[in-house]
Parts: sequence; C-alpha cells; structure tokens
Amino acid sequence: MRKPTGLRAAVVAVLLGLAAAVAGPVGGVRADAPAHAQTVGDITGFAADGPVYHLHAGRAEARVSFVTDRTFRVELAPDGTFSDPTGKDIVLPQGAPPATHWRDAGDAYELRTSQVTLKAFKAPLRFELRRADGSLVWSEAKGLSWDDKTTTQTLARGGDEQFYGAGMQNGRGNTSHRGHTVEVGVDYHWDDGGHPNSVPFYLSSAGYGVFRNTYAPNTYAFGQPVTTRAEERRFDAYYFAGPSAKDVIGQYTSLTGKPFLPPLYGLEIGDSDCYLHNANRGERHTLDSLKVADGYTEHDLPNGWMLVNDGYGCGYENLAGTSKGLGERKMKLGLWTEDGIGKLADQVKAGQRIAKLDVAWVGDGYKFALDGCKDAYRGIEDNSDARGFTWAPESWSGAQRCGVQWSGDQSGSWDYIRWQIPTYAGATLSGLAYTTGDVDGIFGGSPRTYVRDLEWKSFLPAMMTMDGWAPTDKQPYRHGEPYTSISRTYLKLKESLLPYMYSYAAEATRTGIGPVRPLSLEYPDDPKAATDAAKYEFLTGRDFLVAPVHQDSDTRDGIYLPRGTWVDYWSGRTYQGPVTVDGYSAPLDTLPLFVRAGAAVPMWPGIRSYQDRTAHSPLAWDVYPQGRSSFTLYEDDGVTRAHRDGHSATQRVRVAAPRSGGGDVRIDVGASRGSFRGKQTARPYRFTVHTGDAPRGVALDGRPLKRLPSAAAYEAADEGWFHDPADRAGVVRIKTATRPTDRAFGLVLKGASAVGGRTPGATVAVTTPGGQEVTKGAPTTVRTALTAGTRTAHQVSVALSAPRGWKVSAPVRHARIAAGATRRDALTLTAPRDARSADPVTVTATVRYRSAGAPRTAVHRFQVRPVPPAPAEDTWASDLEWLSETNGYGPAERDRSNGESGAADGHPLTLAGKTYAKGLGTHADSGLEFYTGGRCSSFTADAGIDDEIADYGEVAFSVEADGKVLWTSPKLTGTSAPVAVDVPLGGARHVRLRVTDTDGKKSGDHGDWAGARFHCSG
Repeated sequence: MRKPTGLRAAVVAVLLGLAAAVAGPVGGVRADAPAHAQTVGDITGFAADGPVYHLHAGRAEARVSFVTDRTFRVELAPDGTFSDPTGKDIVLPQGAPPATHWRDAGDAYELRTSQVTLKAFKAPLRFELRRADGSLVWSEAKGLSWDDKTTTQTLARGGDEQFYGAGMQNGRGNTSHRGHTVEVGVDYHWDDGGHPNSVPFYLSSAGYGVFRNTYAPNTYAFGQPVTTRAEERRFDAYYFAGPSAKDVIGQYTSLTGKPFLPPLYGLEIGDSDCYLHNANRGERHTLDSLKVADGYTEHDLPNGWMLVNDGYGCGYENLAGTSKGLGERKMKLGLWTEDGIGKLADQVKAGQRIAKLDVAWVGDGYKFALDGCKDAYRGIEDNSDARGFTWAPESWSGAQRCGVQWSGDQSGSWDYIRWQIPTYAGATLSGLAYTTGDVDGIFGGSPRTYVRDLEWKSFLPAMMTMDGWAPTDKQPYRHGEPYTSISRTYLKLKESLLPYMYSYAAEATRTGIGPVRPLSLEYPDDPKAATDAAKYEFLTGRDFLVAPVHQDSDTRDGIYLPRGTWVDYWSGRTYQGPVTVDGYSAPLDTLPLFVRAGAAVPMWPGIRSYQDRTAHSPLAWDVYPQGRSSFTLYEDDGVTRAHRDGHSATQRVRVAAPRSGGGDVRIDVGASRGSFRGKQTARPYRFTVHTGDAPRGVALDGRPLKRLPSAAAYEAADEGWFHDPADRAGVVRIKTATRPTDRAFGLVLKGASAVGGRTPGATVAVTTPGGQEVTKGAPTTVRTALTAGTRTAHQVSVALSAPRGWKVSAPVRHARIAAGATRRDALTLTAPRDARSADPVTVTATVRYRSAGAPRTAVHRFQVRPVPPAPAEDTWASDLEWLSETNGYGPAERDRSNGESGAADGHPLTLAGKTYAKGLGTHADSGLEFYTGGRCSSFTADAGIDDEIADYGEVAFSVEADGKVLWTSPKLTGTSAPVAVDVPLGGARHVRLRVTDTDGKKSGDHGDWAGARFHCSG
C-alpha cells in the first residue's frame, strides 16, 4: 500500500470528499440529533409471522426478526418499504430460527425467546431489551429517528456502562469509548486518530452488542444518552445479548463469519518491496528478491513470505522462478493486487500464496472492498490446495473471514509505537483476529524505534516489513549490530511460540476471539482494565502480558498487572497483582513481558521456520505451576485446507501444583486426539518448569528420571532432568525420550513448588537507576540496589558482566542483608574508547546468595550508554560526536549542507550569501543529540534554510537541554533572514538540536546550524 499519487490520488480525493462528510470529533461527545429529524410515532398496527414481527407506526414500519434465542434483528423503513443493500454479502446463512412467543402487555408488545424479551412500547414506539430473569439489557431513551440522510438510535446509558468496538480505531479501542465519539467508515487517515478497517459493531459492558447491517458510514456517540447514527435513510441492526464480551463477539462472528485460520507462514514475519524497475532503489528485477531472501538466511533471521511487487506501477517477471527460489529458502510468494485480480489464477498456479489488496479496492465502496477480499481469498483456494490469505488496509464487517487487517502507511517513530499498542488489541473486540502495522512504518524510523517496534509486534499474529520508501530499507538486518541480534532474538521467539499462537488462531475460528486481547476482555471486573491504566499494554492469549516501551527510554513506568501472580519472562521475578510496576528496567533488547502463573505454553524450540520441523522434532512446554491449569494444543498440517474436513489433532496438558510454596507438581500430558497428514506419531518432549527450588526427584509415569549434573550433561542426554538455579530464578528442565503421541503420560516433580519457590519471600530483588552513562575510556560508577525479601539473605555477592571489550570491577560482597533491608552498591564499568554512543549496551548484574537454606541467583539486566568525555573548552558542534541522529532525508552533514542519500555529498553551508566553514546541515525533520556533561554554558549559531534552496521550504529550529525546550525559532522559509541563536544551557548534560517541518511538505527543508558552537570549560 502506498499513499496514492497521480490517477490514484484523483480517485482517493473523491473518496475523501465522501469521508469528510462523515468525519467527526474523536475526543468529545456529539450527541445532538440531525436537523429536521423525525421520530417514530405510536404503534398503529401489529402482526406476528412466526419469528418475524411487524409493527406499524403510521407510514413507517418496524420489523423484528429473531435469529437465535439471543440474537435478533430490528429494521425500520420510514416509508414502509424495506431494503437491504448488503444482501448476502455480510450476514451468513443462519440456522432455523428459535421458538418465539408474544403477548400484548397493555402498554407494550412483548416478543420473547427462552433467553430474552424485547418490549415494543406502543405510545410512542420504543424498544427495550430484558433478559429472561427480567433484568434490563438496554432501553431506548426515545424512539428511532431519521432525516433525509440518516437514521439514529438513542439509548439510555448505564451509570458505569462501558463501550468498545467499531473496528480498528487508531490510538484507542482497547479501553472504553465511554464519553467519546467514534467514526466508522473509510477515511484514509492511517495515523493516530484515524479509523481504517472500521466495523459497524460495538459492544457494551451491560451484556449486549449491536451490528448495523449496512455499507453506510456510522457515527457512535457514547455520551448520555448514547446516539448511534448511520448515513442512510433506513435502520437495520442486529442485537446480541450475552453474559460476557466474549460471548457477544462470538454471536456477532457467528452472524458475519468467524476469522479465517491463517497458514503457519502467515504467522511468520513477511517482507514487502518493489523489485521491478524500482524508482527509489534503481533498476532491479523480480529475481533480485532472492538476494534479499538470502540476507535473512545469512543473518539467521526468520522470514515466512515476500511480496515482490509492492509499489505503484511495479509489475513482476519470472514469477515461477521467483516462487521456486523463495521456496528453496523456506519462504512463500506474495503479490500486491494494484492491477486487480484478473490474473490471480495464473499467479497462484505460479506460486503466489499471499494477496495484498490495493487501496483502490475500496474505490467503489465497502462492498467492493469486501468482495475484493473474498475474491482474492477464493482465488488462492480455487487454484491451489493452500488457504486463502489476504491483507487489506480498508475493510468492513465480514473481512475477518478472509484476511489480515493492516493499518496502512505510517512513519516510524516513538509516537507510532505508542498509538499502535491500543489499536490492535482494541480491534479484537470487533471480531478482527489479525491486525497489524508495518515494523517501524514505511517512512522515517531509526535503529532504536525499529527494534522496539519489532519486539512487541512479534507478539501479534501477523507482522510485516515494507521496504523501499525510507532512507534505509526495513529488513531486520539493515541496521547492523546490536540491532540485528535483538531482532533475531524476538523473531526466533516468535517462531518458537508458533504452536501457542496457532492454537489461539484455531480458537479464533471457533469463538471469534483473536489472540491479541485487551485486558478488559480477560479481566472484565477489574476497574482499571478499561481505563488508561492499561491502555499501552495487551495480552497475547491469556498467558502473556506485553507492555511495549514507546519512548526513547531504558525504563518503563505504569505497567499494570491485574489480579493473580505474574512472572517476569526474562528474570523470573514474581509480582502479585493487581499492581502497577514503575521503573521496570527495559534495556533496548528487553521487551517488558510477563507470564501468568498457571500458564503451560507449547513451543517449538530452536527453529527459524516452521518448515524446520521434522518427524523427530521435540515439543517443548514452558510451565509456570500454580494451582490447577491446562492448555489444549491444536495441530494440523499448517498449510492446506484439510483441517476443514476434520484433519487436525488436539493434545491437552494439565498441571496441578500448590497455590503457593512447596509441594508436588504434576504435569499430565494427554493423548493426541485426531489425525492429519504429517502428524507426528511419536516425539520427544521437553519441559521447563519454573519452580524456583529443585525438587527431590522427578518421576515419569512412576519411574524415576535421572538427575543430571550440568546443563551440558542435560543437553547430551536422551532423558533426565536438571535444576538450573541461575536461570530465571530457578527452573527445572526435563526431557523425555521419544514417546507415542497417542498415549498419555504423567510427570511428577516431588517436593517442588509453585512459581516463586518453596519460600516465595526468599528472593532478592535487584534494581538500578535508569539512564546510567559510562564515559568512554574511563572507569565510571554504576549503581545497584539489593533488597532482601521476607527472609535474610546470606553470603551475598553482586557481579557485573558486560559486552566484550568492556571492563568491570570485582564483585561486591555482603555477609548478610537482613529481611526487608536494602544495600546500595557502587561498581565500576569502563567502556572502550571506540564504543558507539548511538548504541546503548546491556549490562547484567548477577546476585548469588543463600536464603531459606538454599543457594539462589537473581539476575537483573539494565542499560548503560557509552558517552564521550564532555568538552572542556569551546568546541564546534560539527567536531563533536553525535549521540543520536535523525534526519528527514539522507544523513545529516558536518560542515556541509544537507545533500542526497550519501554521506558528505552536500555543498558549502551558505546563509544570506555568507559561507560558513563550520556548522551542521540537516533536513527536517531532524534531531542531533550531543553530550555536554554539564560543562557548557551556552550554544550559538546562525540558523536558516540554506541558500541553495532559494525561495521554498519552511521549518522551525529548536534547542533542547535534558529534555526541556530552551529556545524555538519562528517559522523560517528560504527567503527568511537567518536567526541568531544564543541559548544558555544551564549546565545541561545533553543537548538536542531539532529542525521541524512546519508546513507538511518537507520539500526544500534544508535547515543549517551555521557556525554552531558550544561554549564550555573544564
């Protein structure tokens, strides 16, 4: 998908005119009725026809049709003539209608099933829904109303009623819409505040949901009262009553279609670019995509598929050869449908397995978009044995049946990460199971925003990189180290979690509930789950809580953990919810990630592709024992449609453990039920059990397993167990020999414990301040704090480990740390003189101690940043190292104007006819960060747009110190006189020089910091 140009832009301009007509405020509630609205009057006639009831109100007629005992449809035709523009497009054929009854209750007609009663008050006609027990579900505050262009329903709002849904609502959706207005319709606004992939469905915490059966744009104002409006002169809505949000979503997706089950490669990362005659990357050919595919394999990075024609006017050649080459590299071929799907049959026969739909698919309206999704999906299935798999940026109800919903073209930034977090979890509440955005956007971005974005998106089912539009391509190996290694860690973790994610994908096809979930879905009674306290986090399945870092920081505040015990995935530290965690140490390579105690997570260890699995590959279970819990693994061939004919299998694992503290842990692995082609008839098993302390022994079906003395011995053995106290606060690793999958077996860890160990308070917590800096080439103090739990810690030592080339001081030792006491230590680190300041480094503090009679280990990872020695005298800015650099086009330049895409290709710095020998040449939006270490009193420069730009461009300059804006220029154009800059720095440690585009054009925004100089002293 690209932002349209040329003819596309003309088409989109027309569409945007339509979208503007339905646009409205996002923040405040707009509950006013349309001008000249009419409201339905008194009932003048009533007729019952089985499960369908007709209510006349003068010329207008309402019709009520029951679909199930908890789902029904209400229609209103102001002129008495019913219509249905959606036809059979969205609502699927349903089963036989339920038994219904009606009675005249005097002031109302009561229409009943065994579960609900819909009351139709007579004077005037007004609807109210109650459950079988008489409790209120919803009630109209007034009757249905309409004008020439819209129809509106007005509902009374409950005192604490919360609202969710409306599809993909960028920047919101996982928390309540109460008090806000949301728009439902195509707007081509793909950034924060937009609403691509809208769905005319919402649900309420009062136990109901509403689907407007329409192709018209909608506006939902969740004020008091609630007003929901569609841009059409007909009313058509389905209502769902249920005990929970999950049940309501299930009913909605039973009506409009359950989410499709993606192939396994669809749950791996994908790569998109234009390879034929790429205007941004020079002359290339489709087969050149194989060179990029080789980059993934050479860097040991997973990649499931490649879209090879992703760019306006980008075609393809040698499709079969490209597909064959990708297949040899364990990847599938995808194509963009810019030119329609007329050639889809031949393309699929040549190897295409992914179809991404162009924005023009929405050109003729939502029906065209939905038909495009269904046709492309069906085209793949009609011409191969593969499953349909599509991507779309603007879709509608029903599209969950055939594709991934993708949020469109954005620019990578910290804010991009921030607003996407609530977007995709929120979309799940509208039955959209597979939603995502490009890793680090397609424009902009930086090495740090790239890996931070990739980290958390690895916990979305679908993810993709899109290349060719930013100064640097977006493959996960483009930024070099340490970024490539960080990306590898998370992409391989995503691969290892495929059986977990795939099991939840299969669940979505049964229930309508996608794998990525807002906290409010799993914890509906938690008063904070629907609020901003949980806005920037989500659940993947029930077991993983993901709290992405969305600022340029090495700590994360405000992580809300709901009730229960939560385990830090990286350290094994436990937290008892509900609790808000502040100051969580999150080095660049660490995603704040927590696992629910009680989880049993199936994994495929050590793979780069699902195709790496063989008949003899192990199945691993990551177990966090607490109480009684279970997980059901779903398996099929992962690629074909045979599962629809029942060719699949399930295997259930049950765990029984103490609620807390010591006791036996039992793991029962059930027999695998069902069959499919390629199913493992036998396999070895691996278990990682987070018990903290070592058990007395481990038995397999009553037979003792051998305890192995070391990790190396464990790896070499076919069967046995090993306790590793240094791994995540203590884990027990168990492996079995190959076992038949059709037979159950049981493991017992005798005298083990729940997560947290036999004595949960025996742990030592380690913390470090955020933002610690290490001067290159000089010993620098770093600080740690050790806090003992409810038991005294003895023989305590804390040692640092750092990357190769760094020097660390000797460990610090303490004879004891009393229960509840804290010891603060100062250790030293020395960074190499050639360390890159732009690349933060992760340091590990390892604490070894004895507590509650056992040896224990706590590991804490934190980030330090190498910085150059602070300047001790007046220094030109262009002679100082940049701690970080962002630039709108190409690299920023030293002592030159901004040039093209290469380094040092600019021209002499020139402002108002004056040439400067020293200075900085940038292109908005840009930011250059300098380390001044508190030694500089002021910064001076002449700021302006370089003379080479002549009379265009518009920017503003600013100087920031330690995160505070000290000075901002007025808007400057190519004809503006330079501005003299003289900013006191007040002993700041960090200074950032920014140039910001102010007119949105970013053309000619060559901002010069001419004669830029820091005035410093020792």
